[in-house]
Amino acid sequence: MRKQLSKSWLTSLFWLRFLIIILLVIGVFVRFVNIDKKVYWGDEVFSSLRISGYMQSEMNEQLSNGSLLTIKDLSKYQYPNSEKNTIDTIKGIIVEDSQILPLYILMTRFWVQHFGDSVAAVRSFSAFISLFTFPFIYLLCEELFGSSLIGWMSIALVAVSPVEVVYAQEARAYSLWIVAILMSSFAMLRAMRLKTKVSWWIYSATLVVGFYTHIFFALVALAQGIYVITIEHFRLNKTTIDYLISLFAGFITFVPWLWIIITNPQPQAVAWANAKQTFFGSVERWAGILSRAFLDLGISPSDSGKIKFALIPFVIIIFALILYSIYILCRSTPKKVWLFVLTLIGSLGLPLFILDFVFQKRYATTRYTLPLTLGIQLAVAYLLTTKLTSISPKVWQRKLWLLVVFMIITSGVISCSLNLQAKIWWNQFPEKYQEYPKIANIISQGNQPLLISDSGIIPSIQMLGHLVDPKVQFQIVKKNSLPEVTNGFTDIFLFNSSDYLKAGIEKIYNSKLQQINYLLWKVTKST
Repeated sequence: MRKQLSKSWLTSLFWLRFLIIILLVIGVFVRFVNIDKKVYWGDEVFSSLRISGYMQSEMNEQLSNGSLLTIKDLSKYQYPNSEKNTIDTIKGIIVEDSQILPLYILMTRFWVQHFGDSVAAVRSFSAFISLFTFPFIYLLCEELFGSSLIGWMSIALVAVSPVEVVYAQEARAYSLWIVAILMSSFAMLRAMRLKTKVSWWIYSATLVVGFYTHIFFALVALAQGIYVITIEHFRLNKTTIDYLISLFAGFITFVPWLWIIITNPQPQAVAWANAKQTFFGSVERWAGILSRAFLDLGISPSDSGKIKFALIPFVIIIFALILYSIYILCRSTPKKVWLFVLTLIGSLGLPLFILDFVFQKRYATTRYTLPLTLGIQLAVAYLLTTKLTSISPKVWQRKLWLLVVFMIITSGVISCSLNLQAKIWWNQFPEKYQEYPKIANIISQGNQPLLISDSGIIPSIQMLGHLVDPKVQFQIVKKNSLPEVTNGFTDIFLFNSSDYLKAGIEKIYNSKLQQINYLLWKVTKST
């Protein structure tokens, strides 16, 4: 009987590894396919502005003067060119976006200079960086659990994890942040085991990468410190001293930029987070945060309540799986294992949960809770691996957990498939930008179209610049200003314009405005 079980276990192990390799291939595929299909949305055009080396003030001054602009004129402020260098890029971040850490921007600028300046090229850097998630989560699992099988299971989960695929196709720093978290976690655990100076200096180097990738990495580093001190029983021994030296060495390199953030704050960059929300609003947001690690159907705040209500059973099942995974982890593993996972989960999860439910803020977003997602995935990977590889005479239990694995993988693959076919997804602020592809299509249908606007060039006009046909020209004016009359255009549109500009256009063109939607008007001949 035992020999038969052992043979069955080995067969299951073979098929498990084979499945994971298939999923790894799928994971690579879904990170790159249709990478330029979605709207290049507001946050991404800001990233491209920083990559170009120009400041927003420069762009506004040079483009908002009423002159005729082509797509090429707009693109000048979205991609690197000979007029601006790396120093200009850093200067732009310092002056206008100090809360944006420079490492991702500088690396992407280098990437674009060598691989082209298309949307696909810019986003492909995030996709490429996301591939490092696979080796580092594997190494972390080997170091933490001492198990390659859990490492492979973790790879399978992150390969088709909807949230990781979403950020792998976005021109922002979140894929790099995920890699930095995994890399520093692995380096810390390895240093604690080896206790060599070289291993601690490697950990220090990973801290530098993390600090210069995302501002919230500081909370991850704090959680790592709590973990080390707790495991060492709050004693100032060799491991604790080596850790503190490494932390100091990593942090001291970040002090110059920290000083820049303090002396040149950009409170408007996070003004959206100060809007109060209801308790049920917080519950809805956290349901999305927790479920998107395994299931993502593209639901956004603008979707109907009926759709959200229909997803409640799935959210409850995922939440139960997470809780049970954490329970089994804490019950079955040593303190050094479960404490690491809990501190990773709590590093951002706990403070953002408090801000949401106690202070009614909106800081908790999926992109800020990525450490929480990684911790959950580690716990679930441990649960699934131990259940599938345990030599148990109860066949129905193994079949049950095989079904659970199948459902998790299937939900991930379906989620990724839906994401790849969409033109806009929940992370791209669809309640604000979902009309932009339609607007761009309407404008592009004209023979010689002109778009007039007095709204901000970034993000709105730059977003449209990535969507419309190259034949479209633009005329941007400042508030309370009117453009000069231009001839030779067959179709003239107003986009997101003030009442002053609308009235002025009707007068100087001796025309009427036909409203197409809440953002777009077309100039028509007066009858």
